[in-house]
Amino acid sequence: MRALREGMDLSLRDLAERSGVSAQMLSQVERGETSPTLAVAARIAAGLELTLSQLLRLDEGGSVSVVRADERLRGGAKGRGHHYDVLTPPLPGQRAEVSLHTLVPGAATGGPGDPPMHEPGARETAVVSQGSVTLICDGVAHELHEGDAVTFDADLPHHFENNAKCDACFYAVVAAGLRRS
Repeated sequence: MRALREGMDLSLRDLAERSGVSAQMLSQVERGETSPTLAVAARIAAGLELTLSQLLRLDEGGSVSVVRADERLRGGAKGRGHHYDVLTPPLPGQRAEVSLHTLVPGAATGGPGDPPMHEPGARETAVVSQGSVTLICDGVAHELHEGDAVTFDADLPHHFENNAKCDACFYAVVAAGLRRS
């Protein structure tokens, strides 16, 4: 429960307000000193934006999750030459997302005026698997070629551009709230 709460950047007091369960009770549950009733567990789950079964992990199909190619969440702006597939399953409490991006020649994932898309403290690592891309992060350009990797603060304004004459592909891993101040 603590990992879920911290993954949402909630303090005990924040979760207490959201769930209607006292911070003292939440602390005792997190430390394993007491077990909540089902009614209290359901309120905690709601405060964490989960169902009770998700909180209790009753609806997991095991410790392995497979995302089939035809089941991937897809996005991007195909009209602008960018598309991506999310390769990780949408699991409760998940703190990282892996995606595969494709940029046609001249395309970009965004523009200089676009606001950051990731939560404060998020970090992103990208690995170029085909072609070359330019990462523009906080106004600074970084040229990346096939096999190159880059890690940066994903809560800063950033986007990738393909200025080459062939398609470019890269994998991106975004981890939530991991940057140390």
